[in-house]
Amino acid sequence: MPAVVPQQTIKRSVSYSGIGLHSGNRVTMTLLPAPPGHGIRFRRVDLEARPEIEARVENVVDTQRSTTLGKGPVRIHTVEHVLAALRGCGVDNAIVELDANEPPIADGSAREYCKLIHSAGLQPQDAPRQPYAVTEPLALQLDDTIMHLVPAPEFKISCTSADRSGRYTQFFSLVVTPESWERELAHARTFCFFEEIEYLIKNGLIKGGSLENAIVIRDDAVLTTEPLRYPEEFVRHKMLDIVGDLALFGRPIQGHLVAVRPSHAANCELVRQLEMRCRRAGGAPPFVPSAPAPAPSTEPTPPPPPAAHDPALDGCVMDVSQIMALIPHRYPFLLVDRIARLEQDRIVGIKNVTINEPFFQGHFPGHPIFPGVLQLEAIAQVAGVLMRKRFAEKPQIAYFMSAEEVKWRKPVLPGDTLVIEVDLLKARGKVGKARGVCKVRGEVVSEAVVTFMLMDA
Repeated sequence: MPAVVPQQTIKRSVSYSGIGLHSGNRVTMTLLPAPPGHGIRFRRVDLEARPEIEARVENVVDTQRSTTLGKGPVRIHTVEHVLAALRGCGVDNAIVELDANEPPIADGSAREYCKLIHSAGLQPQDAPRQPYAVTEPLALQLDDTIMHLVPAPEFKISCTSADRSGRYTQFFSLVVTPESWERELAHARTFCFFEEIEYLIKNGLIKGGSLENAIVIRDDAVLTTEPLRYPEEFVRHKMLDIVGDLALFGRPIQGHLVAVRPSHAANCELVRQLEMRCRRAGGAPPFVPSAPAPAPSTEPTPPPPPAAHDPALDGCVMDVSQIMALIPHRYPFLLVDRIARLEQDRIVGIKNVTINEPFFQGHFPGHPIFPGVLQLEAIAQVAGVLMRKRFAEKPQIAYFMSAEEVKWRKPVLPGDTLVIEVDLLKARGKVGKARGVCKVRGEVVSEAVVTFMLMDA
């Protein structure tokens, strides 16, 4: 049984003053101790009645360039760095007082906040911390962001970041503990690309921004007042933001998060999905100990019912040699092993996913996931087989033209059997449009509508 870890607060109140990144306002922030089960709350002491906002995802009102909390007319902008410092240092309960609408940005990292917490000291409390252990994968895609949260004995982040043009693509992976947080993530500064600055200024943002609190990337040059603090400082700052945004869940998370091009919007959506999962499962609220386990029964446990069997897995109307006679794809890009069913307007393909796939070396090291784009390619290849069988009078190649309504719902792992079901929606001349669905153990893991054209080989 894992050891019970107590909740923590800070021993005394501490303050720090500076300017807000986006507002440009002068602000003093004070951290104060809070009782067990209190969580993190922000308090606006510059407003009448000193309103408070809980650091919970239901209070997120904006995620453009930062995370903003709000209740009624009250707003607190750019909370992610403070929340990251509190969560990273192991503070469960605290009050964050502000005399303006945004915490001081300091140097654009969480370094000054960590110093503040250390100067206050940590105080264990007479209540157990209740982490949330991920028990089944959770997949999310939002705009350019892909996230997979899978079970793990600790909190780990594996992150890839890049801009829309693929510049400064970086990868970093870390098991996040109070020690590794401060050593590997806390000092990473916020950054932006030069061409974004005009847009940010026109939208009333970065009024307090400067090279003292942000890194600016212009073409191949990195503009900063000091050398980069880490070789992968940009992706590490993205991970810092993830730690802060996931603090809005209110509980530490035990799981491995694989994130590609993360954003505040996707981070917060992941927290919302976790909360929905907890509600469906009747999970305990933050910091409330679970009820004691019932005494073991002396009655024998009945065996579980047999898993439903998919008859498509048994069929084979076309083996891999016959498939290769119809489509030009070869190792390592042939993504269908056999055709299990073939009708006039419907086809079912089978792909056995093994750890020997070459792309698992980089997607992702230590946590192999079958790429979503290759699931889309598998749908296109199976659809190509269907079109070739319909128009088999002469050698032709099916060219993938477009994809719509693409959704990735769950991660596909080594050992899974991918069942690829494709239904032809329409065919005009040599152009076809089809809906494809990929399933694992009967559950949909991805889907798309694809359009393709037959050309003479």
